[in-house]
Amino acid sequence: MPGTNSTTERPQEAMVAAIQGTIEEIARVGAQRLLQRALEVEVEEHLARYEELRGEGGRQAVVRNGHAPERTVYTGVGPVNIRRPRVDERAAKGSEDHEPFSSGILPRFLRRTPTLAGALAVLYLKGISTNDFPTALSAILGESAKGLSASTITRLKSVWEQEYDQWRRQPLGSQEYAYVWADGVYCNVRLDDERSCILVAIGANFQGEKQLLAVQDGYRESKESWKELLLDVKHRGLRLDPRLIIGDGGLGLWAALPEVYPSSKHQRCWVHKTMNVLDKLPSSVQGRAKAMLHDIYLAETKRNAEAAFDHFIETFTVKFPKATECLTKDREELLAFYAFPAEHWQHIRSTNVIESVFATVRLRTKKTKGCGTRIATLTMVFKLIEEAAKTWRRIDASEKLHLVQKGRRFIDGELVEEPAA
Repeated sequence: MPGTNSTTERPQEAMVAAIQGTIEEIARVGAQRLLQRALEVEVEEHLARYEELRGEGGRQAVVRNGHAPERTVYTGVGPVNIRRPRVDERAAKGSEDHEPFSSGILPRFLRRTPTLAGALAVLYLKGISTNDFPTALSAILGESAKGLSASTITRLKSVWEQEYDQWRRQPLGSQEYAYVWADGVYCNVRLDDERSCILVAIGANFQGEKQLLAVQDGYRESKESWKELLLDVKHRGLRLDPRLIIGDGGLGLWAALPEVYPSSKHQRCWVHKTMNVLDKLPSSVQGRAKAMLHDIYLAETKRNAEAAFDHFIETFTVKFPKATECLTKDREELLAFYAFPAEHWQHIRSTNVIESVFATVRLRTKKTKGCGTRIATLTMVFKLIEEAAKTWRRIDASEKLHLVQKGRRFIDGELVEEPAA
């Protein structure tokens, strides 16, 4: 009976989910203990190597020195908390036979171990062929890459393509978002046209949580491409106009927005704008110009920012009119962030949330020729962002987003008290 099957399937699904959660927790605890013990053994071996080395007064030169503060390392089985052992080697400084301790298991600044999805996405976008993946992955993942063959990689890519296709069709989690970041990343791999790029949109809801909204390819960030993306996002649930949309100076996005989200305010990305202005200046003055641009968008009030803006124009307009014109044409949109809470400024002054995803993959290079498909490239960009999303943090002072949602007025980042009715 159909009814019987549906009722019996739900408890089974719940049981499977519970078992899976228990297994994952066991795996995390096991990974934590194994990693912690491996670090202790690594330090013990280092101490044993220099056990006979003596410093002033005949004291042992290399000794234990407790542990560093606990830190979280994100692994393939989830986050684990680790305390890195410390070694005091000051007494051995200058000894020719001594090599300072450096953990090969947990480097000082490591915060995330590579997962298969993240490593595969980066390698694919770098132009590595499927047959070369097993060799490349074994160098990154070590023993965990054993058993990976070209056919295994092909099956994984097929599964992830299905996941991407399902994701891009499913409804969004909210009908209303406070902020939306949009950017076009020019890609060097496997798109239908060499003038195509990857269009990405990320939103922050009124709880301060960031969410990937869209990943698709477009033709040179044209108005038609951006309009297609925005309409798709609207169809999937973003019905109400976002309060602020942050993007670079690409004309296509700003031309399409009034036709889809007419009441949204616009904020130009200061990172993109700074690069564009500096490109129009000789290297001899770029350092001074960069500092003056910082004075504009780091000013505590809009009035001070306007004064710094005018100072920049007066300084460079005679000799470098193209640089000042590049800055002045977006003056209003560059300073839009002053009408929002000051705690949110660091989030909404730039599209870094998108740019940082591609920090390990320099995409603004010549197109890589080779086998592959458009959907495979979009899938790998999706997996790369999905991996990065695990480390996204909430908007600072997210409790103030409900004031933004209500349309309360902010001047210089401070809430303006409304008179009592």
